[in-house]
Amino acid sequence: MSSASAKQKISQSGERMTALERVRNIGIMAHIDAGKTTLTERILYYTGVNYRIGEVHDGTATMDFMEQEQERGITIASAATTCFWQGCRINIIDTPGHVDFTAEVERALRVLDGAVAVFCAVGGVQPQSETVWRQAKKYGIPAVAFVNKMDRTGADFKAVVAQIRDRLDSNPVPLALPIGSEETFVGVIDIIGVRALIYDRDSLGSEYSERAIPLEYVEETTRARDYLIECLAETDDVILEAFLNEGHISDADLKGAIRRATVAGDIVPVVCGSAFKNKGVQLLLDAVADYLPSPMDIWDIHGHDPKTGERMSRHVGDAQPFAALAFKVGTDPFMGRLVYFRVYSGTASQGGKVLNPRTGKIERFGQLLQMHADRREQRDKIFSGDIAAAVGLKDVATGDTLCAVDAPILLASVSFPEPVVSMAIEPRTSADRDNLTEALSTLAIEDPTFRVRVDAETGQTIVSAMGELHLEILRDRLLRDFKVSANVGRPQVAYRERLKGIGEADVKFVRQFGGRGQYAHVVLRAERCEAGHGVRVESKVTSGAIPRDFLPNVEEGIREVAASGVLAGYPVMDVHVDIIGGSYHPQDSTELAFKVAASMAFKQAAEKAGIALMEPVMRLEVNTPEEHLGDVIGDISGRRGQVTEVASTAAAVSVRAYVPLGRIFGYATALRSLSRGRATFVAEPSHFDDVSETEQNDIVGHRTII
Repeated sequence: MSSASAKQKISQSGERMTALERVRNIGIMAHIDAGKTTLTERILYYTGVNYRIGEVHDGTATMDFMEQEQERGITIASAATTCFWQGCRINIIDTPGHVDFTAEVERALRVLDGAVAVFCAVGGVQPQSETVWRQAKKYGIPAVAFVNKMDRTGADFKAVVAQIRDRLDSNPVPLALPIGSEETFVGVIDIIGVRALIYDRDSLGSEYSERAIPLEYVEETTRARDYLIECLAETDDVILEAFLNEGHISDADLKGAIRRATVAGDIVPVVCGSAFKNKGVQLLLDAVADYLPSPMDIWDIHGHDPKTGERMSRHVGDAQPFAALAFKVGTDPFMGRLVYFRVYSGTASQGGKVLNPRTGKIERFGQLLQMHADRREQRDKIFSGDIAAAVGLKDVATGDTLCAVDAPILLASVSFPEPVVSMAIEPRTSADRDNLTEALSTLAIEDPTFRVRVDAETGQTIVSAMGELHLEILRDRLLRDFKVSANVGRPQVAYRERLKGIGEADVKFVRQFGGRGQYAHVVLRAERCEAGHGVRVESKVTSGAIPRDFLPNVEEGIREVAASGVLAGYPVMDVHVDIIGGSYHPQDSTELAFKVAASMAFKQAAEKAGIALMEPVMRLEVNTPEEHLGDVIGDISGRRGQVTEVASTAAAVSVRAYVPLGRIFGYATALRSLSRGRATFVAEPSHFDDVSETEQNDIVGHRTII
C-alpha cells in the first residue's frame, strides 16, 4: 500500500460527506480595496451558494454583514463560509484589508492551509499586500495570486507580476493572461488548456465560451507556457525529464507538478480577471481546487506536552485523538458567545468534552455550527480539517488549544502586534458605568489587539488599539451593540521605553514593624536587547542566595515595573534581566519583600543604564497626481517623515515614506487639502524608533495622563 493510500485509509470517516483530500481551507487576503469581498461574492454566486450577487458598494455583500462594514464599504471582521467546486469543499475566510484590523488576518491565517492573494491590477503590490504576505509566510501558507480589476484604467498585468517577484521575494508564474485590458478587457487565456475564455455578460459571467487563442496572443501564450515548464523543471523530476528529452508533457502531469511546487512554496500561480465585471473567477476556483493544499498535505500537526513541554505531534484524521485551535471568539445576538475553531485531528461532537490545556479545565461543546457569514447551520459532528463555531465554551480565548481529555496536546498559539494608539474613555452617566465595564471586557475578549487598563495615577479607563479607525469602530460598537454611551478623549501615541545600555543594582529592602520585619536583598543586571526580544527574566543565583520559592516574586516585581514604565509611565520593551545575587532572612523574608526589592532594583538598574523613549513609526504610502507631488513630499518632510521611494505609475505617483505616528493624526484632512481631494494614502505600523532628546524632554516634562 502506498504512503498516500495509507494516509487516506486512516484519515477518513464513513460519515464524511467530502473526502479529506478534497477539502480546501483558504483565506482571501489583500490590501484594502483590492476587491477581496467582491471576489468572495462572485465565488459564492458561481458555486451556487447565493442565488444573487451581493455588492460591497450597495451594502448587500454577504460577507460584510456588520452595520459598520455596510456603511463604510470595508471588511472589519473576518467572516467564514463554505462552498463546493469540482468536488472540493472550500472553506473560505474573507479577511479585512485595513491595517487597523490586521489581527483578524493573523488569526485567520494561523488556521488555514492556503490563501488567495488578491492584487489590484492598477495599484499592484501595496503596503498591506506586503504585510499579509509576510503573515502568510510566517505560517508557511502557500498562495495563488489573483490580479483583479483588469478592466480599470491603468491596469498592467505584467507590472503586477514583476512587483510580486521583486517586492514579495516570490516566484510568480502566470497560468493565465488577460485578453485586452482596461475597457477592452473581455476574457482570459488559459495557458495550461491553451484556450481563450470569453465571459458572457448577460449571465453575469456564470457562462463563458471557449475559443481559439487570438493570433496576436499566440506567441505570448507560447512564451508563458515555456516559462511555466522551465520553472517547474527546476524543482520537479517528472517535468525535468520530459523537458530534457523534449517529450510531450500532459496537462495532468503539468497540473500535478504545479500543485507540488505550490504546496512546497516554490512558485505562486497567478491568474487574472475582474471580479466586479464577473470575469476570470472560475479559473481562479479551478486553481484553488487543483493547486492549493488539503489538510492531508499538512499531515503532521506539531505541538507540545502541556505538562512536560516536550515536542509532540498529531496526525490529521478523523480517527485520531481530538485536537483543535480556537482562533476567534465572537458574540452573536441570538446564540451568545461563539468560539470559532479549526479541527486538526479527530472529530468534535455536540455535547462532547474537551480539555483546554491553558486553563486545565474541561469544557463541553454545546451546539456546533457551520457558519455562512452571519447565518449558521447546526451540525452534530465536525470532522478533521473543518472550520466551525461552537456555543457553550465558557473559558476559551483566542489561541487556546482544545484537545481530547485523555490525549492532551498544546498547539502553537497566535501572536498579535502591540496596539499603538490609546485614549481615555468614561461613561456618560452613572447608569452606563457597569455596562461600560462589561462591554469593554467583552470587546477585549473578542479582539486581542484591543487592550483595557486603569491608569493608576488618575483612575481613568484607558483603551488601546491599532489605529484611529479601530478605536472609532469599537466606540461605534459600544453604542450600537451594547447600548452604552461613552465620552472619549483624543487619540494619543502609545510610546515605549527602552534601556540605552547595561545597568546593575544592589538593593536591600528592610522594614521593621515592632514584631516580625520585612527583609529582602536583590542584585540584578538589566540590559537592552534587540527588537522583538520582549521582557525576559533569568535567574543566575547560586548557592541558594535567594530561595527558589521567592524567585517568582522577584520576577513579578520586575515585570510590574517594566509594564508601568520607569521614565514616563510607558512600558519598557526588549530588555533582559539577570538576577545575579541577593540574600534573605530565615524569619523576616517574605514574598512581598522580595517583590518590592526587585521592583526597586529594576528601577535603579534601568536608570543607570539610561532610558530612551521610543515612538511607533508608520509605513506611509501616498498615491497622488504628479502636479501635487512636491507639496506632498514637502508635507511629509515637515512631519519628520523620511521618503524612501517615489515611483510613477500610469495612474499616479506613489510616494513611500516612514513617518512618526504622532505626526499623521488627522493626515487624511491635510492630504485632501493639499491635493484638492485627489490623493489617497494608507499607513501601517512599521517599527519603534527613538524620539529626539528635545522631544523626549518635552514629553517627560509635560506629560498629560491619557
